[in-house]
Amino acid sequence: MGIEKHIQVTGTSTVSWKDAIVHTIEEVAKTITYITSVKIIEQRAKVTGNKMTEYYVDLDIVFMVEAK
Repeated sequence: MGIEKHIQVTGTSTVSWKDAIVHTIEEVAKTITYITSVKIIEQRAKVTGNKMTEYYVDLDIVFMVEAK
């Protein structure tokens, strides 16, 4: 029987929401193993001078808890 754990993280990018998602998952994967899924909770953007200048994503990251 496996046990899953969920954590919520926020990532940012100056390029796009997709870039924010990809880089956030890459960073989380450096310290958490056995990631099984990701759910996009929310996407937001900072607007400066009528242009989107920063993209924010809130992610629910799911990973398996290692049995000892």
